[in-house]
Amino acid sequence: MGWSMSNSGIAGPAAAVLLAGATLAAAEPSPMRQKELIHMVRQDCGSCHGMTLRGGLGPALLPATLADKPVDGLVATIIGGRAGTAMPPWHRFLAEDEARWIVARLMEGFPQ
Repeated sequence: MGWSMSNSGIAGPAAAVLLAGATLAAAEPSPMRQKELIHMVRQDCGSCHGMTLRGGLGPALLPATLADKPVDGLVATIIGGRAGTAMPPWHRFLAEDEARWIVARLMEGFPQ
């Protein structure tokens, strides 16, 4: 007999919290990939958004300027780009969970 939520001894909301935590943990890039993503943001994104992410051709990517922006919208912009602007899609270079990780770092102050 296979494992299921009904015979796991974990009920309702507690199971949902555990599963959500497992999903978040699985989405965390490896330390090596995190370094690659940080480098990519600093170099590739920085070429338009400024090397210090304070703006340039593209807008600033600082916590204060992103605070009122929906996370899902920022992730969608990274993955799909913005038609009619210089913002290209990055879906060929990173996964959606990696874009979400980048947004979270940007919203808290991007690491060096």
